[in-house]
Formats: sequence, structure tokens, C-alpha cells
Amino acid sequence: MLWDRPDPFTIDVQVESEHIDSLGHVNNVIYVTWLERCAWMHSSSLGLDIRDYRFLDRAMAVLRHEIDYLASAYLGDRLKLATWIVDSDRRLKMRRQFQLVRPRDGITLLRALTTFVCIELSSGKPKRMPPEFIQGYGKALVMPSSD
Repeated sequence: MLWDRPDPFTIDVQVESEHIDSLGHVNNVIYVTWLERCAWMHSSSLGLDIRDYRFLDRAMAVLRHEIDYLASAYLGDRLKLATWIVDSDRRLKMRRQFQLVRPRDGITLLRALTTFVCIELSSGKPKRMPPEFIQGYGKALVMPSSD
């Protein structure tokens, strides 16, 4: 697989009939759902799941999605979605990059960059990352690419 960066965290995605819109391909809203699933699964693999978020009264909430839809996915496609944590100020913000590939032909269908902000769950207001976030997400932070 030709990934944009080395050592991605990946999930498998199967395109089902409920993902298809009236144009005959995966609806753009579905891709956002897949990005969220991948981010959560990666966070959980780093030891930060929803129970930890609730215990710490903190969460990484989406501030901005930047998505480039490069090619369409169709019913029956088996896809691989990769993610990397590419930036963190270790205070409030973190950025996560995504790449969606169709392995059978190697085509990248989507690239995305999501900016997250740390919030206090009880108030919904921005709050500094707790040490557990800095450590957990920090161990997955990749070096900048030379694009």
C-alpha cells in the first residue's frame, strides 16, 4: 500500500448499500462517519477511549475538517482508511491526517485533515489537554512530511 506517511493506523471499510446515494456512489457524509470511526479506534488503541474522556472530563472535539474527495467508492468496495497524528501544540489543538485507499487498484479516494480542540466535557469550553492526552496522543505524533 502506498501511504502518504509511514506506519499508519488503519481500519478496514466495506461499502454497503446504505452508504450509496442517488448518484450511485458513497455519499460524502459517510466518509466523515468513517473518519470519526477511524479516529476513535486509533484513540482507543492509544489508551484513550470514551471512558477515559469522561473520567478526565476532557475530549478532543472536531474544530475543522478539510476533505479532498479524489475518486468515488462504490457498492462492494473494500477500502483501507489510514490516520496519523501530524501536529499537536500540547495545549489545546491537535491535527490528524487521513488517507482512504482502495487496495484492489491502489487509488487514493480521499485525503483529509481534521483539527481537534480539547474541551471540558462538563462545560463544552476549551480547556488544556490533561497529561494523559499529551502522553497518549504524543506517542503517536509523526514527524512532518517533506511535501
